[in-house]
Amino acid sequence: MNRYLVISADCHAGLPNVQYRDWLDPDHREAFDEYLRQREAMLELAGRGLLNEEFAEQWEAENEEGLRGGWDAARRDKELDADGVAGEVIFPDADAVTAGASAPFGAGLGATGETDPALLLAGARAHNRWLAELCAQSPERRAGVAIVPILHDVDAAVAEIRRARESGLRGGILIPSMWQPYPPYHDHRYDPVWSVCEELDLPVHVHSGAADRAQYGEHVGMYVAEVRWWSMRPLWFLIWSGAFDRFPGLKFVITECGAFWAADLLWSMDIAYDREHAAKKLGSQLTANMSMRPSEYFDRNCWIGASNTRRRELARRYEIGVGNLMWGNDFPHPEGTWPHTRQWLRDAFHDIPVDETQRMLGLNAAGVYGFDVDKLAPLSGAIGPTPEELGQTGDALGKWRELAAAGRPWRTGIEAMPLPVGQ
Repeated sequence: MNRYLVISADCHAGLPNVQYRDWLDPDHREAFDEYLRQREAMLELAGRGLLNEEFAEQWEAENEEGLRGGWDAARRDKELDADGVAGEVIFPDADAVTAGASAPFGAGLGATGETDPALLLAGARAHNRWLAELCAQSPERRAGVAIVPILHDVDAAVAEIRRARESGLRGGILIPSMWQPYPPYHDHRYDPVWSVCEELDLPVHVHSGAADRAQYGEHVGMYVAEVRWWSMRPLWFLIWSGAFDRFPGLKFVITECGAFWAADLLWSMDIAYDREHAAKKLGSQLTANMSMRPSEYFDRNCWIGASNTRRRELARRYEIGVGNLMWGNDFPHPEGTWPHTRQWLRDAFHDIPVDETQRMLGLNAAGVYGFDVDKLAPLSGAIGPTPEELGQTGDALGKWRELAAAGRPWRTGIEAMPLPVGQ
């Protein structure tokens, strides 16, 4: 019975906040104590009406033991085994409900350029040190992503990238999705970062979390509407500026932002590049730094960590690129598929061709992050879901043949009607 190799391209790990103290350089521990005091007071004020308290209590009560997998290595493996996940890419911030297991000084998913540079780097280093130890306990299975605040001091960022890689973190780096008040990512000041990541074959990530919260007030819906956009934004800065020409081996990954937006973005950028009607008035400056269409850079250099990939996204996978999609279970966050991943996979992939499922569930991530498929084979052969368990029977490709042939219609000239697939 052939089982799928499942690699989650989006998992999270982090110590309970206070336990990070021992991982910080001594010079920053007093500041950390004050940070925790202020943070607790702010959370108490901000939390009124922000969270669904009933859901949060139920979630933690039902999953108390499993949630310990956010920092406990043995428990983590047990939970991922039950989910059928053989390999994982690990981002910071294990607690997505109360933020009780987050990188020090806000260095994790919500980092921006407005945090004290010294504290931000100190928090990143503390998390990276701990994460390296977690990954060392199962190096074939765990690809840890180092937090690297690249905005303030590029030389220090490059040094931390090299140090983190030498410590065993091979999953790449996480950079702030928001660069304000520093220059945007097309600025050449960041070239040393792209260069070292290309040299060491480390993917560069942005991950949803940060947004311009000061503008939203109590209107949480504004944050929900915009938070993905902030992480999508660096993509077009890198593409249109020619960064992927200067660093053709650079890998760029957008994680936990969905994938629904990608097809329309690629379409709009490609037709602009090709001077379709609306772009005819634009001069040579539009494409001066580019040697390929935007979608061609995307295919070569970019991937989407499509956590909890939805049916509507899978229905457009040929426009997005089957080879650019990497599924994730978002363990141990409640917006992910854990602890019911097997059912989520069945609901989403039941009519997807096996070869495409193999790529999106594991092989794409194996290539991007350098997982050794042979070393993971015994584990995936024991815990991975089978095509039959996902409900994949018969000629699944037949249903999708027209869409597969159309690919990206703006490039092939073949139109095909999207299938009604629900959510």
